[in-house]
Amino acid sequence: MPNIKLPDGKSLNFKDKVTGLQVAEKISKSLSKQALIISVDGNLKDLNCEIDKDCSVKIYTSKDKEGLETIRHDTAHILAMAVQELFTGTQVTIGPVIENGFYYDFARKEPFTEEDLRKIEKKMLEIVERDEPTHREVWKRDKAVEHFKKAGEIYKAEIIKDIPKEEEVSVYFHGKWHDLCKGPHLTSTGKIGKYFKLTKVSGAYWRGDSNNEMLQRIYGTSWSTQKDLDEYLNRIEEAEKRDHRKLGKEMDLFHFREESPGSVFWHEKGWNLFQKLISYMRAKQDEAGYKEINTPEILDRSLWEKSGHWEKFGANMYTSTTPDEKVFAIKPMNCPGCVQVFNQGLKSYRDLPLKMSEFGKVHRYEPSGALHGLLRVRAFTQDDAHIFCSEDQITEECLNVTNLILEIYKDLGFENVILKYSDRPDVRVGEDNVWDKSEKALLEAIKASKLEYSTNKGEGAFYGPKIEFVLRDAIGRDWQCGTLQVDLNLPERLGASFVDKDGSKKVPVMLHRALFGSLERFIGILIENYSGKLPFWISPLQTMVIPVSEDFDNYAKEVNQKIKKVGINSEVDLKNHNLNYKIREHSLSKIPILLICGKKEVDSNTVTIRRLDSNKQENMELNLFLKKFSDLSKAPSN
Repeated sequence: MPNIKLPDGKSLNFKDKVTGLQVAEKISKSLSKQALIISVDGNLKDLNCEIDKDCSVKIYTSKDKEGLETIRHDTAHILAMAVQELFTGTQVTIGPVIENGFYYDFARKEPFTEEDLRKIEKKMLEIVERDEPTHREVWKRDKAVEHFKKAGEIYKAEIIKDIPKEEEVSVYFHGKWHDLCKGPHLTSTGKIGKYFKLTKVSGAYWRGDSNNEMLQRIYGTSWSTQKDLDEYLNRIEEAEKRDHRKLGKEMDLFHFREESPGSVFWHEKGWNLFQKLISYMRAKQDEAGYKEINTPEILDRSLWEKSGHWEKFGANMYTSTTPDEKVFAIKPMNCPGCVQVFNQGLKSYRDLPLKMSEFGKVHRYEPSGALHGLLRVRAFTQDDAHIFCSEDQITEECLNVTNLILEIYKDLGFENVILKYSDRPDVRVGEDNVWDKSEKALLEAIKASKLEYSTNKGEGAFYGPKIEFVLRDAIGRDWQCGTLQVDLNLPERLGASFVDKDGSKKVPVMLHRALFGSLERFIGILIENYSGKLPFWISPLQTMVIPVSEDFDNYAKEVNQKIKKVGINSEVDLKNHNLNYKIREHSLSKIPILLICGKKEVDSNTVTIRRLDSNKQENMELNLFLKKFSDLSKAPSN
């Protein structure tokens, strides 16, 4: 006679074993119609899962993250089912849920075409209409391997062999079609709905290893309503328009070359933007009491072994062996070098908190297929800082960092910020009692900030727990940028210490802090958030002076010089093109202000202002323009 405890604290009693669907029906008829899956004592299960003992149960609908992910998981299965019905002999491999959708990898000689995607979508809708029942079976491992081998599904057979012995081998049937899967799944294909879309095809190596076979990956998205699907597709369309790689070319900011994959070739305007961000952050950090340092980019392997990075990141580090057979590595992060600066000279409790910032260039190997413009590179600049403090200063310093990060994001136009807390991962350095202290301190800081946060279990850094600062951009996308980590391990591993009040030696706490994370990536996010139309104060080229004809070149040059003297980045266009051509060219490159100079402007000592994305023109006295826009060209906090 199971006693079912519900999330609101109420309990339901049943005489015999009961399914999740029956529990939902007992609560309400409307809930049973909306129910998709359940959790039993925190474990997600199918609605037809039988419950025969006391437990806690929660019902999930399409309004819940878990419910929507299940819809997407089922849609991935229906995609694979449709492909195999249409293209006999195609092998299915893996098909997980990803953010906003799903994908499935297929082994097929012929490449999928756009026409194929349309056929597959049509077949998927047919399968939904058929409303095929879904059920789960648990098979013996040997039977499962033999079954899939016989069916020609060698990839599935390989996956089964790697399933841990203590885990069940579960197979889900949608009608007669079946797939190896942990679940949970919906009760029938009709429950998925028709609100899905296949978006693209790409190549993918089996199990992500470039030594393995190349497969074909079909991506898709699936939602619970037509409105949600339409909104998502509109966001995708808008995101394509805002692609920073396209805009970066139009704005003449940067490019990439095969000679140095994953490394940015900054052009003059792009480098100007890069340096503006650094100057702005320098001023903010100086005001907050940070001391800027710089450490070597190449360090001996022994230091990385001592810090623990060699074991964790060794495969992604660029290394070099010198003629005397010493192994050096280009730094993938700045932390160990910063500790070496702290270790120079005796430190006292009076020196704490000691805040050291560094704009350090780091290098990490990323597979070629993972590289993506500025958003995923191999060489990038971290806006790092490391704060050395005592244990009783942790909460205050974490609060100070949080407030600084939020203030900077606000200045740059990001006010919708989400906090995510991550605790200890399975693979980590340090003792559990040390992790207990650091997790407790960081949670206290988060709670003291009074900001909402979510928890990512097991996603902390290998040396300590962390907070991630996630920005939501103009079209609703989330970007993880800033991080804050409490580290009670690395300082001890690298011999850092300070003299406490009682004269004893103590190991300092080390707070790892990044505001943007990677300047390159943040610039890519900025470009896409503003669709290239950056705020005036941070635009790499703020004004372009355009004479109507060569008769007014001298006045245009005079205006340009005066503008530059008040600190505005400006150029004058003296090329032999007509006015409309110049306006189109500079509008495409996203220059915020165009200043037109003709006879009227010369006679009245004025300029005619044309703002980006506006056909309206405004005539303004030159000195007034200089005063007004020199103020606008300053960073918000200056």
